[in-house]
Amino acid sequence: MDAPNDAAPRPVAYPAAPAWRLLALVYDILPLIPLVLGVSALFLWINGGHTVDRKPALQWIELLATWLVIGAYFVVSWQRGGQTMGMRPWRLRVVCADGRAPGPRALWLRYAAATLTPVVGLLWAFLDRDRRALYDRAAGTVFVRLRPK
Repeated sequence: MDAPNDAAPRPVAYPAAPAWRLLALVYDILPLIPLVLGVSALFLWINGGHTVDRKPALQWIELLATWLVIGAYFVVSWQRGGQTMGMRPWRLRVVCADGRAPGPRALWLRYAAATLTPVVGLLWAFLDRDRRALYDRAAGTVFVRLRPK
């Protein structure tokens, strides 16, 4: 007699606890350091070896350039497998709510919402029943932890 196969297949991933987000974020500071230093070096060169502290227009442009470079790191990392360097060791991934890989528009929206609501956006994940941060809700993404193989 064959046993009935009533058991549902085990999910490949499940919503990650908010603490995993914090752990990955701390780890992701490491690759951001050379990116920020590179942008700063570029603006030192543009300004003749002087800092931009007395040029408000250049300060805003440098801030925007830094935001874009950091955003490119996150968006490109999320597009190339759903993970940043800080997410890989703990099997974390960003996916669409339906499990597909998110597109660049959703990922840029996620990044923008995360930078506009850094504390509130993250704290939302502690209160949300699906463990989705505010920026995940805005972008239609889910931060998941993959099951070990």
